[in-house]
Amino acid sequence: MDGAPSSERTALSSDSTITVSGFLPPIPGPLPFFYDLFTFRTDGGGTTVIAAIAVPVGKLRRERNDGRVRYQFDVRLVLADTARHSVVHSVDSAFVNVERPLSGQHLLHTYIEIQAPPSPSSLQRVIVTDAARPGVGQLYNEPFPIPDYSGPELMLSDIAFGLPDATDGWARRGNMLALLPTSQFPESSFDVYYEIYNLPKGTPYETEILIEPLDDSGDGEGSVRAFFSGESEAREDDSVAELRRVDSALPKGPYRFTVTVRNMADGTSTSSSRAVEVRGWRGGTTMVPAMPRGLGQ
Repeated sequence: MDGAPSSERTALSSDSTITVSGFLPPIPGPLPFFYDLFTFRTDGGGTTVIAAIAVPVGKLRRERNDGRVRYQFDVRLVLADTARHSVVHSVDSAFVNVERPLSGQHLLHTYIEIQAPPSPSSLQRVIVTDAARPGVGQLYNEPFPIPDYSGPELMLSDIAFGLPDATDGWARRGNMLALLPTSQFPESSFDVYYEIYNLPKGTPYETEILIEPLDDSGDGEGSVRAFFSGESEAREDDSVAELRRVDSALPKGPYRFTVTVRNMADGTSTSSSRAVEVRGWRGGTTMVPAMPRGLGQ
């Protein structure tokens, strides 16, 4: 939730073992990767949790497959509620076949989605393993309170980010997003997706998007601010999905991205923020759909 790069999260040592009904094996070898988690309201109750995951090609073993080059990795997302002693998990497999080897800095990125009940005491575990090298993988583990979006007040979901003009990726409410972890942004335009909750149809509202460089000056120089206004076109559950495009490239460095929504009818407002790191890498990216291998509780 804090947008920190995965290198700053807790990586379990090579002799660590996770057991989810006997489903997850020990992971003895390293495979660094990047990830972020995003949350949204689930239709009918609960919370949808999305993990955006990116793996540098240079960390994977390439294989030959019918004259082409194949890269494959498995991704696992586990949400454990320590108070209720319950676990929700999913395991997906992602692969891509290309004509020639990709640059070692090229990012293969994918996502994994599960639904879970809100909980202030949950833990998240994200695991990536190299499908071509059994026993090679990495696990990141940290507390992850799952928010409750069921209240009546004006609320915002998390802010999710992706590359523009996506033809494949995470699909939600008529939108498509090629999700990227917030620590791996290129110097280019990108898409921003968020949802507004409890904004009845026809309600006038204003959205402010603020992008602030997180440097040491503290003078606000280089900040970008944009405003949008209109009337809510909410669904029957009074929720609004918005996909915005940031067209201007950002220089390398850390930024805080804040979305603020104001209900102009009653004066209430709500905000959601996320830290983004613009890396400016040139290795390129490939969105790789993940195929579910297992889902359960």
